[in-house]
Amino acid sequence: MTIPTVLTLLRIALIPFFVAAFYMPVAWANVATAAIFVVAGVTDWFDGYLARRLNQISPFGAFLDPVADKLMVAVALVLLVQSHPTAWLAVPAAVIIGREIAVSALREWMAELGERAYVAVSSLGKYKTMAQMIAIVLLLYRDPIAGLPVQTMGFVLLYIAACLTLWSMVVYLRAAWPILRSRGES
Repeated sequence: MTIPTVLTLLRIALIPFFVAAFYMPVAWANVATAAIFVVAGVTDWFDGYLARRLNQISPFGAFLDPVADKLMVAVALVLLVQSHPTAWLAVPAAVIIGREIAVSALREWMAELGERAYVAVSSLGKYKTMAQMIAIVLLLYRDPIAGLPVQTMGFVLLYIAACLTLWSMVVYLRAAWPILRSRGES
């Protein structure tokens, strides 16, 4: 058990605390929820950094890291949609969660074909993740800071993340298309 893997497992273990904090009937629940999400985001960055720095990259860690990320993001989006049940939030949340499922399935299938490199993580995906994580933190926090409309900024960033999500999915599908097409013809 490596330090990066422990950090990834910690991220998964934070999910029940995240959900509990979200539903706490106290005025500071939004601060606690946003803080837990930020801690999860920091451990995501830190476990990758440590894995490379300490040369502790493992197949299990490589599998578990994106699973932990997707679990935390999906849970956060579901909670946010449940607390604000409007199409304005449900649509980008569905786009983001749906893309994660589709791209994960695409990566798994391409790996089975021995062509995983065609759908490796791109810089566009990293920008999408950054916009998505900041949007979720802002939506979880929701209270204005120094007069800034935090929740509105979160919505705008969530829509930017949803657009980047669709764009990155198209990029991955276009990269994989020649392989998918050639395998479909055989």
